[in-house]
Amino acid sequence: MRIGIYGSSLDPITNGHLWSANTIAEREELDKVIFLPSSGKRHDKKITTPDEHRIVMLQLAIAENPLFDFSTYELDAMPGKHYSYATMEYFKEVFPHDELFFLMGADLLGDLPQWVHGDQLVKTTKFIVIERNNLLMHKIIAEHPLLRKYERNFTLIYKGIVNEISSSYIRDEFRYGRDPRYLLPENVYHYIKERNIYPVCEE
Repeated sequence: MRIGIYGSSLDPITNGHLWSANTIAEREELDKVIFLPSSGKRHDKKITTPDEHRIVMLQLAIAENPLFDFSTYELDAMPGKHYSYATMEYFKEVFPHDELFFLMGADLLGDLPQWVHGDQLVKTTKFIVIERNNLLMHKIIAEHPLLRKYERNFTLIYKGIVNEISSSYIRDEFRYGRDPRYLLPENVYHYIKERNIYPVCEE
């Protein structure tokens, strides 16, 4: 099988996440996309929403699409293992006979070599990179020696995939008392509203 690993805070999961994952799966003929909620213990993440809420929202969002699955590996990982290289090594053990791809946004591409064990991640992983903010992905790769050396490991997805709906924007909309209802799945929206997960900020 061809499996995409899609790590993100998913705080909350948005229609942008779902649309991107589905479109990438179609274009790259993936058999499965595994959504991977990021651990709040990662040094590069600032996540305050409890894990159990993020998991339930994710389950609600993907329940009707057999192409989608999820893993709590990063949430359950041993201390010191909350980084992408360790995550991909784990999935290689779980799926030893399958072809794995790390799905990421172009906004993270330039920083990739500076991640924990980022050099090993670049050398040993196949990436599908999603266009973000009209960034010139080929230019980013060409200007970094390590990325350029392993350019064959990167599949770049351009036209038609740009989607700038962000989790942070949706959180802010809720907190400012606005209604982002049509930016995320209906059942996730109601879950958030019923439990007041992103309460309105007091002036």
